[in-house]
Amino acid sequence: MQSLQDQDALIPRPRGALPKVCAAALAAITIVGIEFLSPERLFGWVAMVILILTLGPLLHGLCLLAEEMLHHSNTRYQGRGLLSHMLPACGLWGKTLLAALLAGLLLNLAGHPLPREGQCWKLLFLASTLYALFKSLGVLGPSEVEVSDMCEGRKMNVAHGLAWSFYLGYLRLVLPRLEDSITAFRSTHRASSPFWGRGTRKLIILVPLNANISHKLEEQDDNIRFYDNLPNTEMDRAGVRGRVYKHSVYRVLDKHGKGHECVVEYATPLLTLYSMSQESSAGFGEPERRQQVLLFFRTLQDILEHSLECRNRYTLILLNDEHENNPHFLSEAILRHLEQQEKEEYCLTPPPHQEMVHPSSSPSGAPRSAPPANTDWHHPEPMTREPTLMFSLEKPQPLKEPVENTEHF
Repeated sequence: MQSLQDQDALIPRPRGALPKVCAAALAAITIVGIEFLSPERLFGWVAMVILILTLGPLLHGLCLLAEEMLHHSNTRYQGRGLLSHMLPACGLWGKTLLAALLAGLLLNLAGHPLPREGQCWKLLFLASTLYALFKSLGVLGPSEVEVSDMCEGRKMNVAHGLAWSFYLGYLRLVLPRLEDSITAFRSTHRASSPFWGRGTRKLIILVPLNANISHKLEEQDDNIRFYDNLPNTEMDRAGVRGRVYKHSVYRVLDKHGKGHECVVEYATPLLTLYSMSQESSAGFGEPERRQQVLLFFRTLQDILEHSLECRNRYTLILLNDEHENNPHFLSEAILRHLEQQEKEEYCLTPPPHQEMVHPSSSPSGAPRSAPPANTDWHHPEPMTREPTLMFSLEKPQPLKEPVENTEHF
């Protein structure tokens, strides 16, 4: 099973600005070369090329506008205004139109770079119309990387919707009540359940990369055994009175046979991803499913990290399907995360009120003398209690300077 560092290495990071930097560097090198070869026509060439590159998308936008106005003005735009909705949707507004206007103005001021003015206009219109044709035919369509970057940037992937649905419709409702459910469960199972550590009080959410989920964890790993269910959580939801939410407690055995109780479940939206990959009409193959699982994990992780209701109440585990030959990979992954949490997390509860009691302390109102050196101080609590942080509310006092005393000399 992969380590925790390997788990982070599997999760794709958001795409950065490297393509923009490379494009800007190539443009700068090209402009410098043209400046060296023909400096007197540099601005004219730049203006004409920009005008070609912007007129092409504008002509393609006019083709899109004809389709939208004739067949979709009522169904997609509900009869809304042409300027406020259709033109921006077809790319006939904003940066492209502004760049075309500025390029036309610059070309008029700098002059045509070609010997004859007619050649310049022929090249301009021919290139623009061919661009619109190739764009409509899909020859100049966006690449898979561009589509993926666009969908991730605008949160349009299937994984984004599933992650937000899982959080808003389930985790945000049950995680704030999880600790109370575990406390009630422990009160009725003290005889058969050992002390639960801090890490085991969280909901462990399993996210397998292959999205293949077993409905019973013991079928995946015989070191995992069903123990019991937590008390049901009921709430009124979407017209259903007393909708029931429940969690299952499992006992995970380590290599020494010692049991560790924890609340474990798979991320149920992965069932949807797996079912979509099995349906030919969904157009969702295995490579796309794997990418969506990784995006689901990253999106859910980001959502939960910024959620005050769910903070410190969950553990996300990404399961790599490359280790399925190990029959105990699932229990080992759960135990490793539990062990890490037990080592990293500490109880930072406010300290209780403590007083130092000396057996020879004077009554109330009487001055207290310094304790003898060979006398022990006693605390009302044993020294083996759980460590806590102690804060002093008194203002800091200045250090006393040494006072010279020569009376005995």
